Amino acid sequence: MAQYFEIHPENPQQRLIYQAVEILNQGGVIAYPTDSSYALGCHIGDKQALDRIRTIRRVDATHNFTLVCRDLSELSTYAKVENNVYRLLKHYTPGPYTFILKATGEVPRRLQNPKRKTIGLRVPDNNITLALLEQLQQPIMSSTLILPHENLPLSNPDDIREQLEHQVDLVIDGGFCGLEATTVVDMVNGVPEIIRRGKGDPEPFE
Repeated sequence: MAQYFEIHPENPQQRLIYQAVEILNQGGVIAYPTDSSYALGCHIGDKQALDRIRTIRRVDATHNFTLVCRDLSELSTYAKVENNVYRLLKHYTPGPYTFILKATGEVPRRLQNPKRKTIGLRVPDNNITLALLEQLQQPIMSSTLILPHENLPLSNPDDIREQLEHQVDLVIDGGFCGLEATTVVDMVNGVPEIIRRGKGDPEPFE
């Protein structure tokens, strides 16, 4: 049965953040809030945890996961970023955007798009997520918490607990954080292309 932490959205309790990161480091799957919606997350190096997220969401091996990073310097470790793209990312991060970029050798092949060798990366504007990332000292492998046959993410922590208490190891209650997934922008060729419209304003990329 999943643990359940109520973490303050503005001033996260460090003791609970530490415990949540311990769960990630031990191979756990967590449900946690971001600046767009709730997400499922696990340690970047844990294939078994990643497979558990795929099972929960019922997605196949071609599903694009996202590396949630604490800042742009961490992002550049995992993606090849040209100067013009970096300037654009700097302007729109942190925020509710996922950027598709060419992956570097630091990204395990199983996390990359099998054909394009790309990875989705984002820097969220959410104090709980940023506290987790600061303690973890590396990205969280993530996927929006949209259950099979649903069009919108789960947004109520009590609902998440009720539906996933036997499938995840931790539910973080950070309050309501929205029903929209991120806006996804493909930057692989250096020219923005909107892949999915979400919470982030797509107009600057059109």
